[in-house]
Amino acid sequence: MQFPYFKTKLEGETKKFNLTDPKERAEYFELKAGEEIRKLRQYLKENTFITYLLGKKSSGKGTYAKMFAEVIDPGRIEHFSIGDMVRSIDEELKDEEKKKELYNFLLKNYRGFASLDENFSALENRSTKVLLPTELILALVKREIAKRAKKTIFIDGFPRDLDQISYSLFFRELIGYRDDQDIFVMINVPEKVIDERIKWRRICPACQTSRNLKLLPTSRAGYDAGKKEFYLICDNPKCSGEKMMQKEGDQFGIEPIRERLAMDGKLIEKSFSLYGIPKILLRNSVPVSEAKEFLDDYEITPEYVMEWNEKEGKVKIIEKPWVVNDDNGVASYSLMPPPVVVSLIKQLSDVLNL
Repeated sequence: MQFPYFKTKLEGETKKFNLTDPKERAEYFELKAGEEIRKLRQYLKENTFITYLLGKKSSGKGTYAKMFAEVIDPGRIEHFSIGDMVRSIDEELKDEEKKKELYNFLLKNYRGFASLDENFSALENRSTKVLLPTELILALVKREIAKRAKKTIFIDGFPRDLDQISYSLFFRELIGYRDDQDIFVMINVPEKVIDERIKWRRICPACQTSRNLKLLPTSRAGYDAGKKEFYLICDNPKCSGEKMMQKEGDQFGIEPIRERLAMDGKLIEKSFSLYGIPKILLRNSVPVSEAKEFLDDYEITPEYVMEWNEKEGKVKIIEKPWVVNDDNGVASYSLMPPPVVVSLIKQLSDVLNL
């Protein structure tokens, strides 16, 4: 399947924006998709829709959904992660009262071939390598959605397996969104980009803010002369400026999750062949040879190279274009999140006939 290039470049427009600055980012969206943004805001005053985010692990699903909400209307849009839901249930199971409430809910709402006790045991002893039964996931999602006021939902993590694709066709009825438009949003990101995102990811141990030493540094960095390594210092205003750390296993990049990435790819291809549900295709990369026609320079993800200035005793950060080979071996630029979200906004406006 082919993900088309989406043109965000406006002919004759020379203004540049710092897309990491919230104020300038808002101005950027107004320039690039202001009309569609206003139509979507008006639509959401009376309507909701369900979007299934389909993309490989670390492809930016949550980032795009949250930025879409930031731009359109945070109060009417929710990013719903199946993984986050299951992890929150892990915490509930540690509390006997909450555990009992969960069991009683499933007793009334679970339907499936395996017994409830078998499924509850699977929930208590779950492994990240084994997916929970689909019927159990559906019951748990129904429970979570019922806790919330009705909003537009971006669902991240479902379908997760090939057998779940057919379930997704009836998902909106299950959660009471019977008349809502449902949409598949498919995201294409080169595996090399995912690999670099994981390898260079750094996490603040205090506030859990995530940044990237190579692709999205903080405003402050340091140098460990003993290890001959650069590091980031958290610049979250609500944090105490901790040294950001690499998560265990991140140094291996995509190697531990290659099987998962292959399955994610099959899911996208299978979902693309479905009839009866609109599809939005989001592309994260554009060949270097095509970039000038489709993108503004500031929409391209830069690479940050660090140098230690021993004389001044500080780190110098140098920005330069980041070129990666896509999955076909074509030299490409990776896009910053905002232009991908512009593509999402415009395609959604078309799908909803606004």
